[in-house]
Amino acid sequence: MSFSKWIGAAIGWSFGGPIGAIIGMALGSIVDNATDSSPLLGERQAGKKRRRDPYRQPTYQRQRQQRGQTQSGDFEVSLLILASVVIKADGKQDQRELDFVRQQFTNMYGKERANKAFRLFKGITKQNISTRQVCLQIKQMMDHASRLQLLHFLFGIAKADGLVTKDEIKQIYTIAGYLGISSRDYESIKAMFYNSTNNAYKILEIEKTVSDDEVKRAYRKMAKKYHPDRLSHLGEEHREGAEEKFRQVQEAYEHIQKERGFK
Repeated sequence: MSFSKWIGAAIGWSFGGPIGAIIGMALGSIVDNATDSSPLLGERQAGKKRRRDPYRQPTYQRQRQQRGQTQSGDFEVSLLILASVVIKADGKQDQRELDFVRQQFTNMYGKERANKAFRLFKGITKQNISTRQVCLQIKQMMDHASRLQLLHFLFGIAKADGLVTKDEIKQIYTIAGYLGISSRDYESIKAMFYNSTNNAYKILEIEKTVSDDEVKRAYRKMAKKYHPDRLSHLGEEHREGAEEKFRQVQEAYEHIQKERGFK
């Protein structure tokens, strides 16, 4: 399957709106078979017009009105765009961060699909992206569990080069706000990547002063929130990332159990 046919078949709601404009512009920078009868060939031509006003009134509102229908491809494209924003947050593109993105996509989708995604990613990184417009589209169309998974991946990118800059943290925080992710959820996922004395409590979204019963309630709540089944609609390729969050919640709870000595 050619690149254009692959991406045309992979996405749903992200085909329209500001994300669709970004995809169209990225495709315009990729050398592909000009005679390809891809469903995106017309979109590629339309992309030339969109460059004048790439963030015009989005069309995705007419395509789908309800959340919970995010396909693997919609998540994939959203992830590529937000990853490019984070990588450029500190004014440079570190090779280790780029390698992290490629490796994670290889783990999730396999080498062939990851190579196609990375070709699109290179086209995306060349653009000036309106983070707010992109995030508002994602917020409207993507379910909460998938948006949390996006945030988890972005923190992984920021830490891939071993040094998380203030600019990167600021950018991820901004993205989280635009995505409609609460400060508690943001701090919970952030704590999964940084060591501190209160990390276990932050992951469970509680204060260190709470009672043992409150710890147990918090664990049940977070285990439900981060359960891998909540991302089953994205396909098996995303299960490993979902299980990682769930595992960290379990480890946080076990750490507090051992610290406090309750069962």
